[in-house]
Amino acid sequence: MPSTTSTTSTTELSRPTVRDFHRTNRGGGLFSEPISQWFGAAIALGAQRLGLPPTALTLTNLVLGLAVSATVIALAPAVAAGDLPAWPVGLLALLGWQLAYALDCADGQLARVTGQGSAAGARLDVLCDVAAQIALVASLSAVAVAQRPDTPTWLVAVFTGTWMVNLVTSVMQAGPNAASMITSRSLPVRLVKLVRDYGAVIFVAGLVLTLTPAWTIWLVAAFTVVNGGFLLASIAFSARAALR
Repeated sequence: MPSTTSTTSTTELSRPTVRDFHRTNRGGGLFSEPISQWFGAAIALGAQRLGLPPTALTLTNLVLGLAVSATVIALAPAVAAGDLPAWPVGLLALLGWQLAYALDCADGQLARVTGQGSAAGARLDVLCDVAAQIALVASLSAVAVAQRPDTPTWLVAVFTGTWMVNLVTSVMQAGPNAASMITSRSLPVRLVKLVRDYGAVIFVAGLVLTLTPAWTIWLVAAFTVVNGGFLLASIAFSARAALR
């Protein structure tokens, strides 16, 4: 007859808690770790109890992200012309993008806790992230151009290209040759790194679209500088390491 301790341990393993899911998160920054990853853990717990696979969360993240961004793009001219208030569209973007990101956090947690991870699932996750972020960048560019028709074409192009630096470096960080330019987790360093924390970035983007969509051009310019600067710094860091 099995002991009470063995039975309890088996039951605990079969019924993980939100904390168990959050414990397996892969970080994300000062905003994402205490907010997005916890929402993701709650979603992962609900999915586990419903018997949903991680892929279901990945695809839901994709559909939601694309739908929200497409709506922002479609309504950008009406908002710029004053035919539609900015705040409902901005609020949709703010909440929709955050929920999509929480789903992105949740699929990995669910896979790790339930042992459903696979190479195919990891590839699907990255590909869906690429598609969702292309749509996000397109929506911010569409708002910037709608609000300021004189927005330089080159700025939109460079903004679009450099935005993917975060995603590319995140994928590279998962490999055996991963390296970080700044490994410190001190509060000042983590505050500086907020400019590359995806949860914080889409939160700021949603606030701008809600409150002052005319400022989107400055948001685009700011992230072009930040991401472009990070790309150049990463090249220099990698080149120095390669030449040693």
